[in-house]
Amino acid sequence: MAFELPNLPYDYDALAPHMSRETLEYHHDKHHLAYVTNGNKLAEEAGLSDLSLEDIVKKSYGTNQPLFNNAGQHYNHVHFWKWMKKGGGGTSLPGKLDAAIKSDLGGYDKFRADFIAAGAGQFGSGWAWLSVKNGKLEISKTPNGENPLVHGATPILGVDVWEHSYYIDYRNARPKYLEAFVDNLINWDYVLELYDAAAK
Repeated sequence: MAFELPNLPYDYDALAPHMSRETLEYHHDKHHLAYVTNGNKLAEEAGLSDLSLEDIVKKSYGTNQPLFNNAGQHYNHVHFWKWMKKGGGGTSLPGKLDAAIKSDLGGYDKFRADFIAAGAGQFGSGWAWLSVKNGKLEISKTPNGENPLVHGATPILGVDVWEHSYYIDYRNARPKYLEAFVDNLINWDYVLELYDAAAK
């Protein structure tokens, strides 16, 4: 399965002022495109290009670092664009998700604080995650392009804390970017869609 750069599900200006057109143009059109281009070349060289993206991520983890770096980042970004929407974020969660966050993570306020802390506390480049593992929600962080798929979990929400995701808009204030993401950008409907699929 060849990697393809997906179109953004919104206009480049749609997420402003929380994420600018300039950030999206660089992040999507340059950075994500590079993961796609490099990933296709490396997957073909490894004889893995017929596999699904998830399988390429899992098979290359610990065995082919260059391929894993690009496949992992492609997987992460395919979802990252859908994890955001204009007018998103905040406390208006779908009921089922709200109940799961209450029972598994101690409620929305604790989730918000712990998710932001995971992203702010990731040294260097990486991601913060909300995942389903063994039927329960958990918050984690990973370095570089790594994701919960390779740790036996299914990611249902992730935030990119590589500097190219926020430096144009927030400079070095990563916590402010994370607060803006949680409070104003999360597409809870897409998170619910992934949660429902992971719970099957």
